[in-house]
Amino acid sequence: MSPLPTTHESPPPSSEPEGAGRLRRPRGVLQPAVRGLLALLGALAGYQVAERVRISSLLPSLDQNGKIVLLVASTVAGLVLGYLMGVVLSQLFHRGLDHVDEVMARATGAEFVVAVGGVVVGLLIATLISVALLRIPIVGPYLTIPIYLLAGYFTAYLAAKKHIEILRLLGVRGAFEVVPGLTPAKLLDSSAVIDGRILDIVDTGFVEGELLVPRFVIEELQRLADSSDAEKRVRGRRGLDFVKRLQNSSGMVRVDDTDYPDIEAVDAKLVRLGHDLGAMIVSTDHTLKKVAEIQGVRLLNVNDLANSVKPAVLPGEIIEVKILREGREHDQGVGYLDDGTMIVVEAGSSLVGSRVKAEVTSVLQSPSGKMIFSRVRPAPPAG
Repeated sequence: MSPLPTTHESPPPSSEPEGAGRLRRPRGVLQPAVRGLLALLGALAGYQVAERVRISSLLPSLDQNGKIVLLVASTVAGLVLGYLMGVVLSQLFHRGLDHVDEVMARATGAEFVVAVGGVVVGLLIATLISVALLRIPIVGPYLTIPIYLLAGYFTAYLAAKKHIEILRLLGVRGAFEVVPGLTPAKLLDSSAVIDGRILDIVDTGFVEGELLVPRFVIEELQRLADSSDAEKRVRGRRGLDFVKRLQNSSGMVRVDDTDYPDIEAVDAKLVRLGHDLGAMIVSTDHTLKKVAEIQGVRLLNVNDLANSVKPAVLPGEIIEVKILREGREHDQGVGYLDDGTMIVVEAGSSLVGSRVKAEVTSVLQSPSGKMIFSRVRPAPPAG
């Protein structure tokens, strides 16, 4: 029997240029902040220089207008120089600043609140240090500025990294629960990453919320990739490759550095992290699902999703269909299932208006829908 002709038409090529549909990446706030901060510092430095020159004997005595002109000119010059220096520095370190912007955008509410508290603590520490620095002539006031910046940054960084432990010490348990109306993060375990289907699910846009790949899961994949067993080595390298592809394909993917040194099993760490963050786990491990549900953590099984969207009919299955019209190709008839799925029946053009039994030969799944190809099942010979 000749192969069944294809009745579907390929979509016309898009007239839009490649990349036209890509969203332009929003600019961060740190680069303009750095330029503005250095411009203000330059203006302050210019004003201080003008004041010291005015009270020194370097210039002849100036009247009131001359003093004002000197202060304005020196302040403006410092402002321009500071801004230009900020432009140069922001261009040199734009990758690092963009990375910080991405981290800030991905931070959870709990991390943000604890980080703000860390900034306050850091500024208090910097204030105590600045009391001694202010006694240093000329450069003392300028040394306090980096002290404030560094102290605020490091305390905020440490507070954000350890926000779970800090909130737990403060007795804030509600911070770990899922807030109604917000999409919880999804934790990927090694089985879901190695499986690889999660990449296609993410690309289609069906996954909402942030995707987290714990650092201890990546370390598990690394151990598999370095294993002496060939099969484990292939699985580990496949998993690491999919992690990289997930990071490149979606801005929602982030590596989480939280770890639990007191827990050895990776699955136990994953359930603990899901409980602490109020996140869901994405896996293909049926046993892990039972363990997670016992501890109050939801687990999304990729296999369950695949089973729920599998074709309603399979090749070789017998279905009953009413042929409504002739198909595009020779000797084809067309009918529909109750859900609207089109069925192309070979040798069915002469049976329009009849209800026949047909054997499914193939199922074509495309973004536009599903199409079933079949052939009329011959009537059994009379006894």
